[in-house]
Amino acid sequence: MRFGRIGALGAELPVVAHDGRVYDLRGITPDIDGAFLAADPVGTVTARLADLPEVPDADTLRIGAPIARPGAVYCIGMNYAAHAREGGQEPPERIVVFLKPSNTVVGPYDDFVLPIGAHKADWEAELAVVIGTRAWRVADAEAGLTHVAGYTVANDLSERAWQMELSGGQWSKGKGGPGFCPLGPWLVTADSVDADDLRVRSFVNDEPRQDSRTSDMIFDVGRIVADLSQFTVLDPGDVILTGTPEGVAFSGRFPYLSAGDIVEIEIEHLGRQRQFVAAEVAA
Repeated sequence: MRFGRIGALGAELPVVAHDGRVYDLRGITPDIDGAFLAADPVGTVTARLADLPEVPDADTLRIGAPIARPGAVYCIGMNYAAHAREGGQEPPERIVVFLKPSNTVVGPYDDFVLPIGAHKADWEAELAVVIGTRAWRVADAEAGLTHVAGYTVANDLSERAWQMELSGGQWSKGKGGPGFCPLGPWLVTADSVDADDLRVRSFVNDEPRQDSRTSDMIFDVGRIVADLSQFTVLDPGDVILTGTPEGVAFSGRFPYLSAGDIVEIEIEHLGRQRQFVAAEVAA
């Protein structure tokens, strides 16, 4: 099952896509949020699907992020060995965690406005995990998977100078600019996809950049959820970005993003997103 949010920015409708049609979920929930995800969304929607009105013009509407503003966006760093090494570091023995502010989350096709003074903007294709039930001190990786509502596509956009040169020793400063976390297009429920082996790719101006599989992750989804839950409570609607493969600009193999570029991120079975890089206009 695929959940999403469509419509103008700030006025998105919660919807479900089923058999080529898109249905309005407002009779069940005001939004795709933690409360909805914690209340058996698949079972609830399945039972009431016949009564839901279709959205006839769905194909013409903007697609927003599939999750209404999450409480937290956790990011796992260096979770692909080759990516760690292209950044000059060895793969970690424990998960590396940093945070993106939840206000970085935008729709999958919204323009990315390159901030004035950002000269090292970089793309990062990532599998995003959406939490469905509260997780605290989960016993193991198998149990960790039971707390996952579903998966979506993410671009962990980063400004490398802010992240590495001006950070003061932590990464979040380079991760938190406006629009730095495009999500979507859809939240694909956990029962519909095997997240252990999905192809992850990125493109800039139609040229391939990253091409890997989630089976190459050092720490898989279940272990990430279980490990994080030892240190913080994961709430329904929280998002975890699981790390990016090699092939980013920070490697030195490709130029950083500039105005006019087009970035595309694709994950097998989850969909494809696209951002046009626009220049910020001084106020």
